Amino acid sequence: MLNNHPDFHEILRPETELEARLLENPLFQEGLNWGKPRFGHPEGKVGYHVRDVLENVERQAKSLEERQQLRLIAFVHDTFKFREFELGRRVKHHGLMAREFMEAHIGDASLLDIIELHDEAFYCWRNAYLEQNPVLAGERLEKLLGRLGKNLPLYFDFYKCDTQTGDKVLAPLYWFTQVVSSL
Repeated sequence: MLNNHPDFHEILRPETELEARLLENPLFQEGLNWGKPRFGHPEGKVGYHVRDVLENVERQAKSLEERQQLRLIAFVHDTFKFREFELGRRVKHHGLMAREFMEAHIGDASLLDIIELHDEAFYCWRNAYLEQNPVLAGERLEKLLGRLGKNLPLYFDFYKCDTQTGDKVLAPLYWFTQVVSSL
């Protein structure tokens, strides 16, 4: 441990040059070290959540290529949560900030879309079931599915890896599984 921070090289075990470079970036390190235990994320720091998602990737990935894609998405998906709110209000969603950061590192639009939209299925579910606004949920879901297009299977695989961590409520995953199965 340096500066009272865990060694995320040891915890996340980068496998590619890009993963290793990300872990060297001070802004990225700050993001991995952000967070305290809370509902949905009892592990606290984002880096520990990434570790848990990577464990799911090991079980979920259907090929070496998908494994590499899911690992990269996992590394970055929540790393900018620490910058999402300023003065008590949302500045920009952390998924969009992660996408913008990654645009300097990769050119794969499908991966960038999944990074940006990784929470969107949850928001669709929340609109429908918690906010009781099925019209908004349907519009949001239609927009998500249209934007993902042929990349829906990879998005869905990542969504499963991300959602099955900590003590997250699994109702959104069950709902989205039904949505995907009906397509």
